[in-house]
This record gives sequence, structure tokens and C-alpha cells, in this order.
Amino acid sequence: MNKLLVSSVVAIVGTIVLGFTVFFLFVLDSKGQPEVSSAASAPSSMPGEQTEAKPEHPYLPPSMEDVPEGEEGELIKLGYKEHNETSTVLDGYVGNKLSCASCHADGGVGSSLDLVGISKTYPQYNPRAGKVVTIEDRINGCFKRSMNGKPLPVDSKELKAMVAYYNYISTNVPEGTKERPWAKMPKAEGDLTKLNVDAGQELYNKACITCHGEGGDGGASGLPLWGEQSYNLGAGMSRVRTAGGFIKKYMPKVPMGGYEAGSFTDEEAMNIAAYINSMARPDFPDKINDWPKGDAPDDAAYETLAGKKDTES
Repeated sequence: MNKLLVSSVVAIVGTIVLGFTVFFLFVLDSKGQPEVSSAASAPSSMPGEQTEAKPEHPYLPPSMEDVPEGEEGELIKLGYKEHNETSTVLDGYVGNKLSCASCHADGGVGSSLDLVGISKTYPQYNPRAGKVVTIEDRINGCFKRSMNGKPLPVDSKELKAMVAYYNYISTNVPEGTKERPWAKMPKAEGDLTKLNVDAGQELYNKACITCHGEGGDGGASGLPLWGEQSYNLGAGMSRVRTAGGFIKKYMPKVPMGGYEAGSFTDEEAMNIAAYINSMARPDFPDKINDWPKGDAPDDAAYETLAGKKDTES
């Protein structure tokens, strides 16, 4: 009887050992972590962390560690610095506290409004300008509008450096590319006649005020959303659908007030944008000449000459 009991115990232990052996050999990878299908959902996160897994970039930009030596490399490095620290490095051309990275984070290759491939899509037709524009024109448009400043001289080292940097991060994007679906930011949809500024203010106080301040001045660590240190009336962000799309996709940067990036509805995002854009900000004197072909979008923040002509005809 004792021999039979011992044999049974040995058999059971052997089975358990064999089971664990198979598990470690075939289920765990070399690092001791369970393998999962690429289609599997993202692993759970600690409280306060976002759980959405970002897809791999289709045209992963080269690292700044691989910037070539020589004059071209120095231009690329300068352009990278100008992008991230625009308001200080190019303070003579910037009229507020914003930088390119305010919208295009992490050097334009990271968490918001990806710029990878942007230089491959220019020259291109711009409806607001009513003509074909170059990448230099587009950069200077941001200086005049989003940064409420003045354009960089066309032949300046500063402008060449920015173009060199955007060319560099676009290295792996095929020539002839005209669309960048990986960087698409859908504009917010909704009825503009039903915008609710009061509801937008309530949401702002819940999810935005900590970073951007009660007075929209950005406080100690955020970015100014209105006032003299923010974008002017001619900037794309002065449009409710554009700003709403940005808010819906990217805001808040960290979970706050029960919200996290991607959790606002179109209506909520547009209401926040309406509240922000209802506040005073610098004017853009040339705005009346925008959309000269009379094709201004329905959320344009101001009247244009072409718009008035269309209305009167």
C-alpha cells in the first residue's frame, strides 16, 4: 500500500513539473513575459495612465542621434531647436509665448499633430491663401498667425534650418506623397448654432484650468489660450471646428476632471473651443483677404471680402 501511495505521489508531482516545463518553454518568451497577438488589446495600465496603444509609425523618422555631420547636420539641429523653443530661439519673430511644439509636440514626431512627411506634400494649394504655397510660405504663415509674429526672411539661415529639419524627419516618406493619413486630425462635427459657451466654460474649469489657468494665460506650466500671449484671430485654432478637433483628440494631456485625451464628445470639444475663442486675443489685420475665392469654411472666425461679395450677389 505504501509503495502504491508513493508511486501515485511521484506521478502527480511529475505531471505538475512537466506542465510547468511546457508552460515556460512554449508560453513564455525569452524575457519571461506572456506572448500576445499583435491584434490583442493593450495591457492594463496603472490608474491615471492611458491604455490606448499607439500603432507603429508607417514612416518612422530617423533619430536625432543619426543627424549627419557637416553644414546640413548643423542646420537640422538648429531647426529642431527652433521648432521646440521657437518663442525663445526666434523671439524676434514670435509675438507671444507659443512655439511650434505648442501644437506639434515632441519635435513634430510625437504625441500631437505629427509633421512627419509634411515637406513632401508641398508645394500645395491653400484655400485660405487662394493659391499654391511652398513649405516656407506655410511655416511663415504660422509665424504670422499662430505665433502672432512676423515671417522669417526667405533666404535666412533660420528658415532654411526649419525646412532642413522637416525634410529630415520626412526622410523615409516616399517622394510624391500628398496625403498623410497617419497625421489626420478630423475637425469636430456639430451644429454651430447650438454652441454653448457657458457649458464650454464649465468643462474648461474641470479639465483645462489646471494647466492653462483661470485667465487662460497658461499659468506656470501651461500654454496661453487667449490674451496677448496667445494665437491671433487669423490662426487656424481660432476656428471652432479646428480647435474642437484638436481638443477632442489630444486634450487633456493627463487625465483631469474625469476626462482624458479622446474622451470628449464633438459637442463638448466644440463648446470648450467656443469658450476659449470667445475670449479676447490679438487681431490679424490681413484676415479680410483670406479665402479670396469665397470658399471660407462655416466656422471661419471673421468675415472676408470674398465672403461679403458672395453674400451680396
